[in-house]
Amino acid sequence: MFDETIRNMLIDGTWATLYMTLVSSLFGYVVGLPLGIILAITDKEGIKPNAVIYKILDFVVNLTRSIPFLILLIMVMPLTKAIVGQSYGSTATIVPLTIAAAPFIGRMVESSLKEVDKGVIEAAQSMGAGTFTIIYKVLLGEARTSLLVGVTIAVGTILGYSAMSGVVGGGGLGDIAVRYGYYRYETDIMFVTIIILVVLVQILQGIGMMLSKKLDRRRA
Repeated sequence: MFDETIRNMLIDGTWATLYMTLVSSLFGYVVGLPLGIILAITDKEGIKPNAVIYKILDFVVNLTRSIPFLILLIMVMPLTKAIVGQSYGSTATIVPLTIAAAPFIGRMVESSLKEVDKGVIEAAQSMGAGTFTIIYKVLLGEARTSLLVGVTIAVGTILGYSAMSGVVGGGGLGDIAVRYGYYRYETDIMFVTIIILVVLVQILQGIGMMLSKKLDRRRA
């Protein structure tokens, strides 16, 4: 269907997309997981209520999530260039992807932790468990299945963001779709990139759901 050059380009684009998605997801959780934990425990019904901290973080999360990714991508170009030395390409795209992913992940983590049965938390507190013990063994332990489902959703969302970055030369499959499908009107290449993106999302989501089901069975 395609010559070797096009096939190699699609393979490289697929690897670049996976690279951006997985690395951004990792960095997103480095920031988003503690952010979500702090939001959950400082809420008025959390184990360490703190209205000031919660309102500040809640505002920052809502503000960041309200900015469309393409606009955010352009806004942080100076920061991206300062960190990685350039504002385009797969590695550069990781910076805005992480910034976009972290508050999204934080909110999902907060939601998962708030699903934990209050009775389990109260039982741990009555036995003298400290804050860090409750966070690690109770909140994260009890919410692990929900958290893993959240990882699946986050990775799929970040993969979609990575494709959008192709509009400004972000690299990966999105960049190929824009350059060939939009500028050169080679719709066959664009359709193939779309199919690959859909397949990647389905594979990543399938792995995540399989792992979450296994955790559920272990808990049972």
